[in-house]
Amino acid sequence: MNELLRFPEEFLWGAATAAYQIEGAVREGGRTPSIWDTFSRTPGKVLGGDTGDVACDHFHRRREDVRLMAELGLGAYRFSVSWPRVQPTGRGPAAQQGLDFYRALVDELLAHGIQPLVTLYHWDLPQELETAPSDGSPAGGGWPERDTAYRFAEYAGIVAEAIGDRVERWATLNEPWCSAFLGYGSGVHAPGRTDPVAALRAAHHLNLAHGLGAQALRAALPARAQVGICLNPSPVRALTDAPEDLDARRRVDALANRVFTGPLLKGAYPADLLADTARLTDWSFVRPEDPAAIRQPLDFLGINYYTPAVVSAAPDGHRASARSPWPGADGVAFHRPPGELTAMDWSVAPSGLVDLLARYTAEAPGVPLLVTENGAAYEDVVDADGHVHDPDRIRYLHAHLSAVHEAIRAGADVRGYFLWSLLDNFEWAYGYSKRFGAVHVDYGTQRRTVKSSGRWYSGVARSGRLP
Repeated sequence: MNELLRFPEEFLWGAATAAYQIEGAVREGGRTPSIWDTFSRTPGKVLGGDTGDVACDHFHRRREDVRLMAELGLGAYRFSVSWPRVQPTGRGPAAQQGLDFYRALVDELLAHGIQPLVTLYHWDLPQELETAPSDGSPAGGGWPERDTAYRFAEYAGIVAEAIGDRVERWATLNEPWCSAFLGYGSGVHAPGRTDPVAALRAAHHLNLAHGLGAQALRAALPARAQVGICLNPSPVRALTDAPEDLDARRRVDALANRVFTGPLLKGAYPADLLADTARLTDWSFVRPEDPAAIRQPLDFLGINYYTPAVVSAAPDGHRASARSPWPGADGVAFHRPPGELTAMDWSVAPSGLVDLLARYTAEAPGVPLLVTENGAAYEDVVDADGHVHDPDRIRYLHAHLSAVHEAIRAGADVRGYFLWSLLDNFEWAYGYSKRFGAVHVDYGTQRRTVKSSGRWYSGVARSGRLP
């Protein structure tokens, strides 16, 4: 008989989505464009010229989607709020129609016994904040501008006032590394800028936005509310034990991980990060009062994990591309990790999740951990009988849930797991070419079909046990 791995009784079993990836209805209810509306309409930026204009039409199909969650036995659902749907210009009063959508969604979830986890920012900055910087700088606004952090705190307060009586778990930001370094460094994400100093400024102002946003949330929410953040830390592995490869690992770890966890957990940016980037900036955009503002108490730390990074020293004379998401990491080469790959060409390495959960158990003692994203894209097809069989994803989930269980047994305080994603959706620069969902979406008809992996995950979620 196969042994069952049992998870804690109160363990949260959920799935996650993001507003721009599923909602559609981009011109309804007073919503104005976000940076992703603009970016996806820019020729050559998104595969196939796809946009999130319709996506999964979740804005109109929320009842159907919540029923699907209930049928799958999910106990929690992590979703993001669209900032331009709630506060169209990024400033000033709220759009009540936008807030009404999230009020109704939360009510629907609670009626089905599903706990909401609200993420306030999952990359859809109101376009007006990107194009209208507070200081009138021709370089553009957005996250490199300090004012954006203040605007975020105002927005956080608006959403908290609207649904804070019914939502207990709040994440300020999702994956600020992507917002800063893919949005302003490599330019492969919105708004598509390629300026290493802007990327570092954006990272700091995202950190500040978290701190100010957490303060705004706690000022508006009941005392029982939990406030955290969702990071996408990378297990950075050196190709060899050679000193130069170990130093490459250190440099990338600073940019991938410690640029956020340093100020969030310790109240300071790592000295080696400042030294590595000194030729780019003196970090004078960090004001003396900022570290205390950023280092707010965390009720949970969200960990999004997909794949590790493998690095080494690069050949002499190598310099990072002008479009690199790694400012200050000249002389570092990246390598494809060994092993099975997903449709994203990402290595399947559940050991990386064990490593991260152990690391942040040590670095954030007393802070509960949530796996707020984990999943895989595969080439899913609907067969002649109307079914979607995806055994590769079942193997992937089994391996990563086993990794979570291993971490718990080793002492990590992991309180929940959120599958990415509930639905196939708009996968950012890949458009609709990559499918991560437990539920297949036919984008022409909007028909939902639960995949075999979704039914498998449902069994685990209902029982709290992993075969």
